[in-house]
Amino acid sequence: MSAALRAVPAAVVLLLTGLAAQAQQATSQLPTVEVVGIAPLPGLGVPREQVPANVQTATSADLERRQALDLSDYLGRGLGSVSLNGTQNNPFQPDLNYRGFTASPLLGTPQGLSVYVDGVRVNQPFGDVVSWDLIPKSAIAKVTLMPGSNPLFGLNTLGGALAVQTKDGLTDPGSSVQLSAGSHSRVAGEFESGGGTAAFNWFVTGNRFHEKGWRVASPSDLSQLFGKFGGKLGTAEVSLSLAAASNDLIGNGAQESQALERDWKSVFTIPDQTRNRSQMLNLQVSQALNERLTLSGNLYYRHIRTSTFNGDLNDDAAGESLYQPNANEHAALTAGGYSGFPTSGENAANTPFPKWRCIAAVLLGEDGEPFEKCNGLINRTETNQRNYGFALQVSAKADSHLLLAGLAYDASRIRFHQTAQFGYLNADRSITPLDAFADGSLQDDDGNPIDSRVDLSSRSHTSSLYASDTIALNPQTHLTLSGRYNRNTVSNRDGITPGGGTGSLDGDHTFSHFNPAIGITFNPGPAFGAYAGINQGSRAPSAIELGCADPASPCKLPNSFAGDPPLKQVITTTIEAGLRGKAGELAWNIGVFRSDNKDDLLFVSDNAAGFGYFRNFGKTRRQGLELGLSTKALSTLTVGANLSLLDATYRSPETVDGSSNSSNDAAQDGFPGQQGTIDIRPGDRIPNLPRKQLKLYADWTPSAQWHVGLDMSASSGANARGNENGQDRPDGVYYTGPGRYAGYAIFNLDADWQPTQRIKLFAQVANLLDRKYATGAQLGGNPFDSNGSYVARRFPRPAGADEYPVASGTFLAPGAPRTFALGVRFSFD
Repeated sequence: MSAALRAVPAAVVLLLTGLAAQAQQATSQLPTVEVVGIAPLPGLGVPREQVPANVQTATSADLERRQALDLSDYLGRGLGSVSLNGTQNNPFQPDLNYRGFTASPLLGTPQGLSVYVDGVRVNQPFGDVVSWDLIPKSAIAKVTLMPGSNPLFGLNTLGGALAVQTKDGLTDPGSSVQLSAGSHSRVAGEFESGGGTAAFNWFVTGNRFHEKGWRVASPSDLSQLFGKFGGKLGTAEVSLSLAAASNDLIGNGAQESQALERDWKSVFTIPDQTRNRSQMLNLQVSQALNERLTLSGNLYYRHIRTSTFNGDLNDDAAGESLYQPNANEHAALTAGGYSGFPTSGENAANTPFPKWRCIAAVLLGEDGEPFEKCNGLINRTETNQRNYGFALQVSAKADSHLLLAGLAYDASRIRFHQTAQFGYLNADRSITPLDAFADGSLQDDDGNPIDSRVDLSSRSHTSSLYASDTIALNPQTHLTLSGRYNRNTVSNRDGITPGGGTGSLDGDHTFSHFNPAIGITFNPGPAFGAYAGINQGSRAPSAIELGCADPASPCKLPNSFAGDPPLKQVITTTIEAGLRGKAGELAWNIGVFRSDNKDDLLFVSDNAAGFGYFRNFGKTRRQGLELGLSTKALSTLTVGANLSLLDATYRSPETVDGSSNSSNDAAQDGFPGQQGTIDIRPGDRIPNLPRKQLKLYADWTPSAQWHVGLDMSASSGANARGNENGQDRPDGVYYTGPGRYAGYAIFNLDADWQPTQRIKLFAQVANLLDRKYATGAQLGGNPFDSNGSYVARRFPRPAGADEYPVASGTFLAPGAPRTFALGVRFSFD
């Protein structure tokens, strides 16, 4: 454990001591009642203390005070039990984990959180992924993080739901322009304008962001625009929001740990580019039928186009050659050879480059074949998603009841296309594709496919009915009963291998389930309250999982799909309980939770070169403890803390790919570096989920013009993906690296000065102490030697082995170094 984490208990004790003293000095006063929405659509809210869960909220002022880069950045720094894995290594593409459940932009990642913007579920239909870069920070008015498997938030709410409410002209009047610049050639501009009356009001905001990135060849470009126009239509309140984004992100992923030691900015291969183009329309209507009854609804349409261009290494380059050179080519290879990189100035544009030139062979193998084939691949994807739907909800107050009932319908049309193309590795780690196969397919000399393309069309329909009743048993005790029925259909059609059967993606799937919830709260006074609840949520398998679920046709995610026999829904049951209260300026909470997944989905191995398939394998569990404290220690100083302890484990045995794990079955049989599997045992920890997190913050406001803030995020380490059994013990030869990432503590400093009402100057230093740290890890093959040179076959083939050994390493997702930013904001009436 790091020194920072060893200091955690002392820091907590000091903070608790100060907070206890503050509580003793607190005087009685009327508490502020915060109302939160308990369903995606707005309606009659419920006081926060009547919700049987540890709800966390944040406002636009909180995001501005922390100078967060985007929504995910604030959630990772500001809310308890939230952690970020920078697997993609782009600041706008993190995996966000909450209580061990994930919302990720990466296809194939098991998703467990639902995300809503103004009542529209923004988990994309294809893979349930969440693109954080499509949610403009400047449009956010309030964020509510609802924990647990709350059924009211629909599909994918296994561990929690995030509801975002946007600004409008009545709540955020005025105009402003903001300009900022910082490290790594960062420049950004932002504007917003709002105003009007209840009869007609508007709010418009937009931003443009660019930076080169701190790693090699890792720029980010964002362009976001949001507008909301509202008013009265008779007695009804109506608003129409429009959102558009055009973003170009390069996140070059994790790097092998020894290469990071040589150069923290280095990359494994480049590029890894994602382009997102998005447009969304959302019409919202709210009608107060009387003082006790409100009808609300929305109608939306969303179009997302995503393209990726990834330069990867050909994992089979160390295996048998796919192309047999003729006698002349064989002599040329033997005489001069190809070193693995083009010679100076040589490229596909100025040099004839037949297929055999891609074969990097300095020496021949014992079977007379060259050591490797084309050592690079270019993987391209195009995803076109259109989804639309509506929801209607009625809220009513009746004596001791607060009733809510609604229905929702969502539909989607998806087209996914993927190709792979041979290429060669350049000295700068980029991949240059060969032009031999213009359609992007991989073939041998006889035209036989080597790696199938993917051409998938998918349609889905989801219908839901839900209801909730918050019952006042007495003024201090409230009972909440709720439930939701979901029916989801997915229809997949294969454009390459239609008709069903082995290898075809054709399939029609229907999933339905009713998820209930019950909870109770007891609040004898503002200084003390208690809650307990049990709830259930479900997630239907996505098209990407249904498209890679056939043991007879395994695939290699995220590169290809094959087959789709039926999978079951994931069902999660969450139990939680806790205490909370507020006395004067002191607010506190302590709670425990346990979430059990049944029929969880896992990508398992078929014992063939990293190939596998999704299957329902059994159970997983996430349980833990949460502690939160905040107080105004002085008239000008506010401090707070969030401590989270998480135990995330597998509860069922399974066999998964372990080709890069030193404990795999091949290594145990005396063949290290061969393809192999590992066994997961009940109690083994789920990778990349830290067991301990501590977040501290302090805000000092010495005057109305000045604000200085300091926050710290400390996290313990976790096992790497691929080390699910926790048994990886690198030998320094065939297997290198620690098999996990280490704990860390990161400090961020921000300050702003407002000399006039119209001008604000602000500055931030992220990673104040310039700590080198990693936020995630994965085991994988490493064809580069200790000097960074490409080595196709580092080891001889042992007697009795079917293949050449491959070196493996621990790949880390490196955190950004110390980063500076300065800016100015001009405000107008």
